[in-house]
Amino acid sequence: MPAKAREKTGKKLVIVESPAKSKTIAGYLGEGFEVTASVGHIRDLPQPSDLPAELKKTSVGKFAVDIEHGFEPYYVVSPGKKKTVSELKSLLKDADELYLATDGDREGEAIAWHLLEVLKPKIPVHRMTFSEITPESLQRALNELRDIDTDLVDAQETRRIVDRLFGYELSPVLWRKIKAGLSAGRVQSVATRLVVERERERMAFRSASYWDLLATVEPLEAAKGGSFKAKLAQVDGDRVATGRDFDDRGALKTRGAVHLDEAAATALAEALQGAEFAVRSVENKPYTRRPAAPFTTSTLQQEAARKLGFSARTTMSLAQRLYENGYITYMRTDSPALSDQAVNAARRQASELYGPEYVPQSRRVYKGKSKNAQEAHEAIRPAGDSFRTPGQVRSQLGNDEYRLYELVWKRTVASQMEDARGSTSTVRLGATASDGRDAVFTASGTVITFPGFLAAYEEGKDAGRNEQDDAEGGRLPNLAEGDALTPQEVTAVGHETSPPPRYTEASLVAELENRGIGRPSTYAATISTIMDRGYVRKRGSALVPSWIAFSVVKLLEDHFRDYVDYDFTAELEQGLDRIAAGEAKRTDWLNGFYYGDRHETGLSTVVNDLGEIDPRVVNSIDIADGITLRVGKFGPYLERAGEEGAEEPQRANVPEDLAPDELTAEKAVELMETQGPGERELGQDPETGRTIVAREGRYGAYVTEVIPEPTAEELANQPVEYYKNGKPKPPKKPAKIKPRTGSLFKSMTVDTVTLQDALKLLSLPRVLGTDAEGNEITVQNGRFGPYLKKGTDSRSIGSEEEIFTITLEQALEIYAQPKQRGRQAAVPPLAEFGVDPVSEKNIVVKEGRFGPYITDGVTNITVPRSTTIEQLTREQAIELLKEKRAKGPAKKPATRRKAAAKK
Repeated sequence: MPAKAREKTGKKLVIVESPAKSKTIAGYLGEGFEVTASVGHIRDLPQPSDLPAELKKTSVGKFAVDIEHGFEPYYVVSPGKKKTVSELKSLLKDADELYLATDGDREGEAIAWHLLEVLKPKIPVHRMTFSEITPESLQRALNELRDIDTDLVDAQETRRIVDRLFGYELSPVLWRKIKAGLSAGRVQSVATRLVVERERERMAFRSASYWDLLATVEPLEAAKGGSFKAKLAQVDGDRVATGRDFDDRGALKTRGAVHLDEAAATALAEALQGAEFAVRSVENKPYTRRPAAPFTTSTLQQEAARKLGFSARTTMSLAQRLYENGYITYMRTDSPALSDQAVNAARRQASELYGPEYVPQSRRVYKGKSKNAQEAHEAIRPAGDSFRTPGQVRSQLGNDEYRLYELVWKRTVASQMEDARGSTSTVRLGATASDGRDAVFTASGTVITFPGFLAAYEEGKDAGRNEQDDAEGGRLPNLAEGDALTPQEVTAVGHETSPPPRYTEASLVAELENRGIGRPSTYAATISTIMDRGYVRKRGSALVPSWIAFSVVKLLEDHFRDYVDYDFTAELEQGLDRIAAGEAKRTDWLNGFYYGDRHETGLSTVVNDLGEIDPRVVNSIDIADGITLRVGKFGPYLERAGEEGAEEPQRANVPEDLAPDELTAEKAVELMETQGPGERELGQDPETGRTIVAREGRYGAYVTEVIPEPTAEELANQPVEYYKNGKPKPPKKPAKIKPRTGSLFKSMTVDTVTLQDALKLLSLPRVLGTDAEGNEITVQNGRFGPYLKKGTDSRSIGSEEEIFTITLEQALEIYAQPKQRGRQAAVPPLAEFGVDPVSEKNIVVKEGRFGPYITDGVTNITVPRSTTIEQLTREQAIELLKEKRAKGPAKKPATRRKAAAKK
């Protein structure tokens, strides 16, 4: 339709972020609305290298942000979004009104603003937000339209700019001093520091052993109940030390506590055998437990990790799908509050499913810690003014989506239920040992008389330290003071204090939120980033830092202390909150951050005044006396000075699966000794005169030649080159000669390899000859074993020893066979028909991907469907191969080009 003839259709164009969300919303809005998606952000800061030439030399050129004129960002439409923008503009031409319905958080507000800036609509524009995708919520949103909140946009744009400044100033320092490809980030660097600091605590930790007694006792009166276990608490009035009484260096820190060792505990246990036990006191206390608040982004990630084993990234991905398809409310939120409709729905469902007595008379109200809970207005809960039970949605969801929905449903309903009630009993037992010492034992147990919210849901918890000291017993007998007890068994039990547990994804998320660092909506991306960068890896559910993370954190702590300081990072977040609330100006805040003010220096000042950073210091960690761990280009290794007179230090590689806290001084010495000397001289190559040495490398032992540095005389005797004006050029430094290397065979070690072995290894690859077409065939040793190579075609061979014995004829025979996929054992042919008269190669029938085929190693032809392998004859096989050769190689189908669209 020509542009001039185009008429408005009365359509209302609604733009959301995701296609899935647009599909669900379109089904609810119905006639009169056109719902489409921007598929996230449509523009962003470009790489400085992609800026126009005229901007690269200006104050915009370093960051794509004008740091000299109000930190104005230079945005461009992302290359992959140009088609989307064109489609949105086309749809806009037919619309009478535009509804920007992106998410209600800061990022959603910024996406709406970017759409407004790029599309430049000439029709009325409305900002529409909702926390759940239901007909009722959408109708409320249409009745509560507003303008774009520029304060929220400013806060999000400030976050984007400060992250660009932070990363682009600090990351190059890491590249120069540690390793190319590393990155620093405002939140990711602090998260990495938390994980590294916990590992440092574990490395410094020294365990302490302590002992106590466990008595199994039974009331004399059978009517009182059965046997139970009690734990030693006091000896002669002094408290017996438990794990929390020791510091992380293994020393007893609590004055007055009795530290029992194995001998003392065993002696006391023997002295109590046959002693008379009696109840000295019984203390009963009422027990009440309140339900947990509904989920926020952070608590959902934590609980999904504990109960379902999901990573933060998986949880957020599943939650996104549940939200977009109308099953739960918006999943990025700091607030545990519920709307009136949600509270009513939860109370109604709890009453229907568990009974009216499970619902308290007063509604429960939950408040978040942050006064600027900006990521949404409500907790994560089932969508709708009445909730669907997990059973009602089971058939509509995938297994993991269902499990997460069920978790959200249970937590929401439980949050509006009665407290769990019961009683806790603590019993103190006493006995006098045969040596006269007085021993006091305690036992405790909790009895739930009314489950309350526990009927629906119980919150999980992360593993803590010294859990053996906190364990509660089961139900206790009905005891009274003075009751006599018979000891069935008294045993000495040994314990070891435990180091601080490593962070899991759940506990790291909790720690970041507790410190006010970053936003819960970004935690999944932060944890994924530090894992993708190689700073952290998972062992089970625990997060283990790499040695390169130690170097990164050490450099940042030594030279950018503020920028990985926990309080400083939390204050940055509070500054962004003030901008979102309209209490601070974006330009003023960014000026303070980057240039500093009268009281504090800014990022640019710190970077420009860095001074000299010694990479060797940054990448070195003392492990034991004389042994240092170095973080090298190819990974971590141990180093200590060689024996007197040795030029090279002794080195040993650190196994990749060895966690930092497992590299003790004893382990370091063991690695140095088991890997032997770092280098062993074997002799001189008779042809070149170069020294041949054997070394331990990151990927195993190898031999190499030592290339001597050019002498001063050799440098002085270089031919002199001159400039055009006749002046002599300075002498060039000779190009470095790459030494020959060869991996040792599995049967060889650095200690046993000989000079003759080394020279043979250095002669590889070995040229066997050429095939009929003149292609050179070589044999060599690789990381995955010995192999033949002809152009790009490689074939494995049996053993390393065959490298020096295999002949050209044997190699040609291997190449005559079809190439095996992967490293599977060769499958015997289905049939054999002797030598082909044309190719003079063996004809066999093989099982292929599309059925059996005939081959002579050069030409392949599928066995006709009308013929079974048993019916196939030699003559037929020869004829079929002949016909296939006559046809020549199959032609590739021509690429069909789409006809140009008519204008």
